[in-house]
Amino acid sequence: MGKILQVIVAGSLLLFLLGTALAKDPSPPKKTPALLSEGKKLYEQNCVTCHGSKGDGKGQLGGALKPAPTNFTLPLKEWPITKGEMSKIFDVITKGIPNTSMVKWSQLSEQERWALVYVVVEFAAPKVPTKKK
Repeated sequence: MGKILQVIVAGSLLLFLLGTALAKDPSPPKKTPALLSEGKKLYEQNCVTCHGSKGDGKGQLGGALKPAPTNFTLPLKEWPITKGEMSKIFDVITKGIPNTSMVKWSQLSEQERWALVYVVVEFAAPKVPTKKK
C-alpha cells in the first residue's frame, strides 16, 4: 500500500509540473517576412474596421466605439493595458478586453495571433523621414 501511495504522489507531482510548464506564455515565433505578410492579411481581414488601415484607431467603426480602439501609432509605452509588451498584446488578441468592443481572437492559431502582434507593433515604429531630392 505504501509503494502505491508513493507512485500516486510522484505521478501527481509529475503531472502538475508538466501542466505548469505547458501553461506558460507561448514564446513568439521568429519574425519573418512571411509571418509579417500573413499578419498584414489578417489585420486587413479582422482589425482594420475598428483600428483603421493606418492603425490609428480610426476605422469605419472606430469613432462609434467606447472606449475607442487602441491607436497603435502611439509610442508603445503609451498603449493602454499592454504598454507595448509583446506578451500582453498577444494576450489581448487571444482573450479580448472585457466590457469593450475588443473581442477575443482565440479562434486564430497561435502563429496567426503572433503575426498580428508583429503587425500592430510596426505601426508604432518610428518613421524614418524620406529625403526629398
